[in-house]
Amino acid sequence: MKTSPAVTHPKSLLAALALGGTLLLTGCAGNPPTEQFAVTNTVVKSAVAAGGPEYAPVPMKAAQDKLAAAESLLRDDQYEQARMMAEQAEWDARVAERTALATKAQKTLQDSQQGVQQIREEGARTPIIVQ
Repeated sequence: MKTSPAVTHPKSLLAALALGGTLLLTGCAGNPPTEQFAVTNTVVKSAVAAGGPEYAPVPMKAAQDKLAAAESLLRDDQYEQARMMAEQAEWDARVAERTALATKAQKTLQDSQQGVQQIREEGARTPIIVQ
């Protein structure tokens, strides 16, 4: 019975996998993370439009600061660090957007409840005249 080279030489297989992984990572590190930057910019703009600066200023500022840092890293050709920083900026912007939307929804709910309460109070004060 003939065995495959991978079975007879597991160290060779591990070495080949390690070399392939290293080459793959090196190849990725050499390319600007343009797709990640496009996603991050879109999410940051969406968070701003949702009211992030007003309703979620801390995560919004973090997102904008990290995006600026990522852009600086990109200019310095530090692509992997730039990609990671852009990802962090994206998630901070997502938190800001969701926080802003939730805060605005909560405010709308409170305003509606206050309006209902005012209508009830007016109804209790105004006598109903039946003829």
